[in-house]
Amino acid sequence: MKAKIFKSLALVALITFISCGESTDTVESGTYQGTVKEVEAEKTEIYVQTADDKTLELYFTEETELTRGGSTVEFSELEEGQNVEVEVEKTGKRLDPISVKILD
Repeated sequence: MKAKIFKSLALVALITFISCGESTDTVESGTYQGTVKEVEAEKTEIYVQTADDKTLELYFTEETELTRGGSTVEFSELEEGQNVEVEVEKTGKRLDPISVKILD
Protein backbone atom coordinates (compact mmCIF):
# COMPACT_ATOMS: atom_id res chain seq x y z
CA MET A 1 0.00 0.00 0.00
CA LYS A 2 2.77 2.46 0.93
CA ALA A 3 4.57 1.68 -2.33
CA LYS A 4 1.44 2.59 -4.36
CA ILE A 5 1.06 5.87 -2.49
CA PHE A 6 4.75 6.69 -2.98
CA LYS A 7 4.52 5.93 -6.72
CA SER A 8 1.40 8.08 -7.02
CA LEU A 9 3.05 11.01 -5.24
CA ALA A 10 6.17 10.66 -7.38
CA LEU A 11 4.04 10.70 -10.54
CA VAL A 12 2.16 13.82 -9.41
CA ALA A 13 5.45 15.56 -8.60
CA LEU A 14 6.87 14.66 -12.01
CA ILE A 15 3.80 15.92 -13.86
CA THR A 16 3.86 19.17 -11.86
CA PHE A 17 7.55 19.66 -12.62
CA ILE A 18 7.09 19.06 -16.36
CA SER A 19 4.02 21.28 -16.64
CA CYS A 20 5.73 24.24 -14.96
CA GLY A 21 8.00 24.68 -17.97
CA GLU A 22 9.84 27.88 -18.67
CA SER A 23 9.36 30.93 -16.48
CA THR A 24 8.23 33.83 -18.67
CA ASP A 25 7.39 37.49 -18.24
CA THR A 26 4.58 39.69 -19.49
CA VAL A 27 5.49 43.16 -20.76
CA GLU A 28 3.46 46.05 -22.12
CA SER A 29 2.69 46.31 -25.83
CA GLY A 30 5.69 47.69 -27.69
CA THR A 31 8.98 46.91 -29.40
CA TYR A 32 11.78 45.02 -27.66
CA GLN A 33 15.23 43.78 -28.63
CA GLY A 34 16.77 40.61 -27.35
CA THR A 35 18.27 37.22 -28.09
CA VAL A 36 16.42 34.07 -29.12
CA LYS A 37 16.78 31.77 -26.12
CA GLU A 38 14.82 28.81 -27.53
CA VAL A 39 12.96 27.86 -30.72
CA GLU A 40 10.08 25.37 -30.60
CA ALA A 41 9.49 24.72 -34.30
CA GLU A 42 6.59 22.29 -33.83
CA LYS A 43 4.67 24.96 -31.90
CA THR A 44 5.95 27.93 -33.97
CA GLU A 45 7.01 29.43 -30.66
CA ILE A 46 10.14 31.26 -29.53
CA TYR A 47 11.48 32.51 -26.23
CA VAL A 48 13.30 35.85 -26.35
CA GLN A 49 15.62 37.07 -23.57
CA THR A 50 15.51 40.90 -23.44
CA ALA A 51 18.35 43.19 -22.38
CA ASP A 52 16.60 43.81 -19.03
CA ASP A 53 16.56 40.03 -18.34
CA LYS A 54 12.92 39.33 -19.13
CA THR A 55 11.91 36.17 -21.00
CA LEU A 56 9.15 36.66 -23.57
CA GLU A 57 7.16 33.64 -24.77
CA LEU A 58 5.89 34.29 -28.30
CA TYR A 59 3.55 32.00 -30.24
CA PHE A 60 3.51 32.98 -33.90
CA THR A 61 0.13 33.52 -35.56
CA GLU A 62 -0.92 33.70 -39.22
CA GLU A 63 -0.48 37.49 -38.96
CA THR A 64 3.04 37.51 -37.43
CA GLU A 65 5.51 39.03 -39.89
CA LEU A 66 9.02 37.51 -39.78
CA THR A 67 11.76 39.39 -41.65
CA ARG A 68 15.52 39.37 -42.14
CA GLY A 69 17.26 42.18 -43.99
CA GLY A 70 13.90 43.66 -45.01
CA SER A 71 12.66 40.47 -46.68
CA THR A 72 10.01 38.07 -45.39
CA VAL A 73 11.51 34.73 -44.31
CA GLU A 74 10.22 31.37 -43.08
CA PHE A 75 10.03 30.39 -39.39
CA SER A 76 12.83 27.86 -40.05
CA GLU A 77 15.26 30.84 -40.32
CA LEU A 78 15.02 31.38 -36.56
CA GLU A 79 17.84 29.94 -34.46
CA GLU A 80 18.88 30.04 -30.83
CA GLY A 81 21.33 32.89 -30.15
CA GLN A 82 20.09 35.25 -32.88
CA ASN A 83 19.48 38.90 -32.08
CA VAL A 84 15.92 39.95 -32.82
CA GLU A 85 13.59 42.90 -32.54
CA VAL A 86 10.02 41.98 -31.65
CA GLU A 87 6.88 44.07 -31.73
CA VAL A 88 4.30 42.60 -29.37
CA GLU A 89 0.73 43.32 -28.39
CA LYS A 90 -0.28 42.47 -24.85
CA THR A 91 -3.64 40.69 -24.68
CA GLY A 92 -4.41 39.88 -21.05
CA LYS A 93 -1.36 37.95 -19.86
CA ARG A 94 -0.50 36.78 -23.38
CA LEU A 95 1.94 38.46 -25.77
CA ASP A 96 1.03 38.30 -29.46
CA PRO A 97 4.01 38.91 -31.78
CA ILE A 98 3.04 41.37 -34.52
CA SER A 99 6.49 41.33 -36.12
CA VAL A 100 9.86 39.69 -35.53
CA LYS A 101 12.98 41.04 -37.25
CA ILE A 102 16.12 38.89 -37.30
CA LEU A 103 18.94 41.38 -36.79
CA ASP A 104 21.96 39.10 -37.45
